[in-house]
Amino acid sequence: MSRADNRPPYARIAGHYREQIESGALSPGEMLPSISRIAIEWAVSTATVEKALRKLREEQLVRGIHGIGTEVLGARVPISSGAERHDRSGRTQSSWGAGEKSSDHTGEVVRAPADIASVFGFTPGEDVVRRSRVYRDTHGIVSHSTSWIPAAFLEHVPALARSERLQGGLSLDLICQATGRHVARRVDDEAARIATDEDLKLLELRPGTVAAILVLTAQFRDADGELLEYGVDLGAPGRTRRTTSEIPMGPVA
Repeated sequence: MSRADNRPPYARIAGHYREQIESGALSPGEMLPSISRIAIEWAVSTATVEKALRKLREEQLVRGIHGIGTEVLGARVPISSGAERHDRSGRTQSSWGAGEKSSDHTGEVVRAPADIASVFGFTPGEDVVRRSRVYRDTHGIVSHSTSWIPAAFLEHVPALARSERLQGGLSLDLICQATGRHVARRVDDEAARIATDEDLKLLELRPGTVAAILVLTAQFRDADGELLEYGVDLGAPGRTRRTTSEIPMGPVA
């Protein structure tokens, strides 16, 4: 037996359209019914409908267009971990999530910063490949993603150091294909911090902005424990992480 929905009418209306937007039943660019039509369908006042739509606008799920109506913007894409993007690339040859695109692809050989060198067991200042890209949806930046890769792999995949989107999969896919080495263990970490000045620059935020961000890191190691790639994703403020688990049914009493 389902529980009675005791939320105020405006919250029920907002919840109804939120679910439709997040499920994809309503796509970006579609228009919601007029305020008067929603009021009739839900048997509420237009003021109640306006309050529900204001809630959806605050959540950036819709926007009001003067003289036209309310347009669906779509749900904000949640942040994907490096492991999730790797799995997605293996299935689809793309790291993009639904409603997501990437831009600003860069690749270059740099001297390893101390923190990155420590992860790899390098001496600070050794050559390392740094690849970065920005993931966006209709709301703006989802995350800034950086892949740190041993420079030795350039012998097998020269494209790693080119500032363009890689063809045929992610950098890790190309490394595994070219070397025959494969990921045997992945280590993911998540942490939150106040954005640094460098974080603000990478996420295209105004200098001096005070914002909490999620930082996701992923280590991809082969069967010998050697690190093939180290990924660092900075989630834009307001973005969330979402995981879904199947829960087995317990015995029926």
